[in-house]
Amino acid sequence: MADPSGCCRSCATCLLCLYSCQWITAKKEKRKGLRTTKCDCSWFLFLFCIFLFTLVWLYFAIIILNDFHNFNEFMFKQRKLWLDWSLLLLIATAVLITYSAVLLVLALCLQLCSQPLKLHWLHKTLLILTALVVAAAFTGLGIKWAEEWRSAHISLQATGPFLHIGIVGGMTLLAWPLASFIYHTRNTGLKVFLLLVYCTVMITLYLAPLGITSPCITEENQLPPKPALVGHRGAPMLAPENTLMSLHKAVDCDVQVFETDVMVSADGVPFLMHDEELTRTTNVQAVFPERAALNSTAFNWTELQQLDAGSWFLERRPFPTVQSLSAGDRYQASEQRIPSLEQVLEAAKRSNISIMFDLRPENHNDYQSFVNATLEVILQSGIPLQQVLWLPDGFREQVKQQAPGIQQVYGRKRLQNEKEPLLHVNLPYQDMSSEEIRQYRQDNISVNLYVVNQPWLFSVLWCSGVSSVTTNACQVLKEMKHPIWLLPSSTYVMIWIVVDCTSFLVILWAFLLLK
Repeated sequence: MADPSGCCRSCATCLLCLYSCQWITAKKEKRKGLRTTKCDCSWFLFLFCIFLFTLVWLYFAIIILNDFHNFNEFMFKQRKLWLDWSLLLLIATAVLITYSAVLLVLALCLQLCSQPLKLHWLHKTLLILTALVVAAAFTGLGIKWAEEWRSAHISLQATGPFLHIGIVGGMTLLAWPLASFIYHTRNTGLKVFLLLVYCTVMITLYLAPLGITSPCITEENQLPPKPALVGHRGAPMLAPENTLMSLHKAVDCDVQVFETDVMVSADGVPFLMHDEELTRTTNVQAVFPERAALNSTAFNWTELQQLDAGSWFLERRPFPTVQSLSAGDRYQASEQRIPSLEQVLEAAKRSNISIMFDLRPENHNDYQSFVNATLEVILQSGIPLQQVLWLPDGFREQVKQQAPGIQQVYGRKRLQNEKEPLLHVNLPYQDMSSEEIRQYRQDNISVNLYVVNQPWLFSVLWCSGVSSVTTNACQVLKEMKHPIWLLPSSTYVMIWIVVDCTSFLVILWAFLLLK
């Protein structure tokens, strides 16, 4: 075996030790006649694929953070245990990507030093386990959380141009070890195959911007107005959800609409609550342990008023922002109780904020009486009816007749030959494309999309022209004065040409220099 070229013998020995898990000195290496076999090349290719696989999963993990609070709530319903699973996801993903990346760097360095790629069996086993874990994660995502595939597609509108630059840069750097391998191997067929694959990949990458589309590739003067903010259950990162404190915090964030969920107590009092059970957001297990599993509507208003609706927020910390609350906010949060709809309407009227709500549970036998009780409270509250946005589909025609001033919001897209045109729609952000948003905007249909927490997603929807977004992170989106990035088409084309030309010259230099 030739002496290490381009690096000292001790460095080569250390690299071999880490990659092969054997302390092989240069002399022993010569004596053993170690060479990179076809099997070793196959394992290197497998390592490279695993690195790409984990890298793609890391991208997905970052994207789904926007919706991970929903997953935390789902797991609480299943396990009755609150845990921020996003932290575990990121830690596990970071470990897998770091491990595969370190092995890949070691392999590339060994190749540059003309050393054999003898991957140890322990690394091989761990790489196979890594592949199985990531494959299981993708499978679980596809089965239980399929809408996140659409989230990933939307994310490419925000990250596509930058992913292109990053991938071109990474593949350009790969030219150095590839050129070293090609000049040192005697297998002509393998040389031709690797060169063809590499050239095909690079040509595809150079032309990739032709297929990249984003609403943020536009001129500054064509940028639509900033979407209005709708507080998802108020400001749940700053206060216990669906409480008066949460409403007031939402008002401080310049939120225009307070989005909430209404239920009706056993004695006919509409109140704010999202879950069918009270266990997640109150201390019902301590006050009424025998009845904790009952539906929220099984409790009368006197019983509901005995429950603490704020301490859980401080104990479970559903969002990292809870840790930074002031002492005054912590005390106020601990004093929160379940508010009635009447109290919330009064607060909304004083704050001049609209209220949009669902009426739950939709499959209840007494749902019509729930609608009647809710309508009665709204009409008696004195709030201007245009400040009330009605989401429930059940008995909608009755609501239109009794309170025609209430704004009707539909949780569906418009239909062909619709008798009565829709004026407001409320949909998951995955359900509308940028083209549909633009079309609805041209037709003067107000589009609200939920739940939007990450600035990258808010930026894409802003550039698309959405009317408003429902968010948990009103304090973050409030501070955004501009989308994260906005590129005129001419500037984007210029960047594309510069990146591709620079990459081509670097690759050419690598092959000429190492010849």
